[in-house]
Amino acid sequence: MMDTCRKASELLSQEQDRALGPVERLRLQLHLLICERCRRVEHHFELLRAAIRRCRDDG
Repeated sequence: MMDTCRKASELLSQEQDRALGPVERLRLQLHLLICERCRRVEHHFELLRAAIRRCRDDG
């Protein structure tokens, strides 16, 4: 299980730049199952990715 929400947030951020390893991914997914706050952080990252894609497509 994830030690802290801070570590989960770090992994969510790192996931934007690189593919997570299988163990990192599993630990993150397990944490997200139990932590609503981190699921919201994940959702915010998804919104940011979508906005960036739209900006690239418009440019």
